[in-house]
Amino acid sequence: MIVVMDRNYTSNDVERVVSYIKEKNLEVTISKGKDSCIIGILGNTSTLDLQELYRIKSVKDIKKIKEPFKKSNRLFHPEDTIININGNKIGGGNLGIIAGPCAVENEEQIVEIAKKVKLSGANFLRGGAFKPRTSPYSFQGLELDGLKLMQIAKQETGLSIVSELMSISYLDEFIELVDVIQIGARNMQNYDLLKQVGKTGKPIILKRGLSSTIEEWLLSAEHIMAGGNENVILCERGIRTFETYTRNTLDLSAIPVVKKYSHLPVIVDPSHGTGSSEYVESMSMAATVAGCDGLMIEVHNNPAQALSDGQQSVTPEQFDEIMKKINLLQQVKCNFR
Repeated sequence: MIVVMDRNYTSNDVERVVSYIKEKNLEVTISKGKDSCIIGILGNTSTLDLQELYRIKSVKDIKKIKEPFKKSNRLFHPEDTIININGNKIGGGNLGIIAGPCAVENEEQIVEIAKKVKLSGANFLRGGAFKPRTSPYSFQGLELDGLKLMQIAKQETGLSIVSELMSISYLDEFIELVDVIQIGARNMQNYDLLKQVGKTGKPIILKRGLSSTIEEWLLSAEHIMAGGNENVILCERGIRTFETYTRNTLDLSAIPVVKKYSHLPVIVDPSHGTGSSEYVESMSMAATVAGCDGLMIEVHNNPAQALSDGQQSVTPEQFDEIMKKINLLQQVKCNFR
């Protein structure tokens, strides 16, 4: 449920509403826009006397929320959430570019790629240190050594680090060494993991599950936000369908749908979404036009020799060409605003 204040509300009016709600042992969230104030109510609202709430000065409307997700709901927070990571913003018209290899392989590789993607316009470096692989015999990542190599790349370039956390066991190390914690598709509904990262202040990239609905995805975000961490970035990375010509089916319609129902930023991973470097450019452009808040693109200096997902990785040169087109699209979008 939400309480909508009129544009002439005062801080005293808001305090009266909040005090009444808290008297009923309910949780309160406050979202203030340029000319609005929304007070969200979480819990069993049957104890509320709505007529008493309406009698409070400046209460304009009281609405029930049908969707099961609350804190991530746009009705609770009408303005787009903008997440600032070391001076780089994602959301609210700010396009974040996350690029780097699927897996960190060695220092020379990660530093070289970091330098090249930064020159092309990336502001975040992605790299897998812990790799969830379908086959137990595939490369599983360098683990903590991989994170330390990413730290070296960060020192060389200033790029913020994005890496995937698979286990609560390494949460402390990720808090120390990583700027943005990624929760992968396979862990989207690992609620114990979600609750733990929800207790941190770290920005979280939450990837959509392989066969998850948008509502399930937003409810997973809710688990993180319920713990107090509202720095959540949603990542569309393709869902499993009957199609076999691509690795997954990249659901670009999820961008406007999520933006309709949620205030959280949504980025797109065209690399996992298609599974082929051949389609990364076109899907990056399409996602940008569709209104995404960022792109996550796998870049490798030698895809043919990559230890993980080389077939969907673009070269630094190809990434540079993609960025030139993305920048042009962003300029065109600005002209239409």
